[in-house]
Amino acid sequence: MNPFVIGICGGSGSGKTTLLKKISDHFGAPNVSVFTMDNYYLKINRQSKDKNGIVNFDLPTALNEKQLVKDLNQLVGGEEIKVQEYFFNSPPDKKVTLNIAPKEVLIVEGLFLFHYSGVQERIDFSVFVDVDMDTQLERRVFRDEKSRGYKKEDIIYQWNNHVTPCYNQFILPYKKQASFVFRNDQNAESDFKNLIHAIEEKRTKSK
Repeated sequence: MNPFVIGICGGSGSGKTTLLKKISDHFGAPNVSVFTMDNYYLKINRQSKDKNGIVNFDLPTALNEKQLVKDLNQLVGGEEIKVQEYFFNSPPDKKVTLNIAPKEVLIVEGLFLFHYSGVQERIDFSVFVDVDMDTQLERRVFRDEKSRGYKKEDIIYQWNNHVTPCYNQFILPYKKQASFVFRNDQNAESDFKNLIHAIEEKRTKSK
C-alpha cells in the first residue's frame, strides 16, 4: 500500500517541525515516516553567494533537487531510502545516515514543498503553516543564537537579505494552493483539530 503523503510548508520559524511532531503523534510514530527536505542541502562550496559574498541558503538551488525528488519517489513507491542527515554548522566528518522506510503516513517537510514540481505532485494533502513575520523572526533569532551559535547581527542580515525575499518569492505565492492553512498563533489549537479532521477525511476518500 502506498503511503498517504502529507506535505508541510511555511516560512522559517513558522513552526513546521512542531506541527510535524503533533501530526506524527496523532497517527502514532510507528505508523509515520518523515522526509525532511533540509537533508538535501548542497555543500557550502556549491552554494550561491549574494552581492556581499555571503552564502545564501534560502534559494531553491541550495538543495539537491534531483536527488531529493528521486529519493522521495522511491519512498512513495514503497522502497526504503538512505539519506545523510544534515546539521547546520557541523564539521565535515559528522555523518549520520538515516534509514527511512515507507509507512502508512509519510510527512514531507520543507521550504520548497510547492516550488519543486517533482515534490508537489507527490503530495496528497498539503499544509501551509502561517504566522506573522515578526513572530517568525523572533523564533529564528532565538533558534540560531542558542542552537547554531550565530550572532544576532548576522541573523538579521540573513533575514532581511535572504529569508524574507525567499519567503515572498518562493513560499508565500503558493499559500492559496495548500489544502489547509494552519494558523500557528492563538488559533493553533482549534486549527489543529480542524486540520486532523480534514486529513482524516481526505485519507478516507483516497482509500
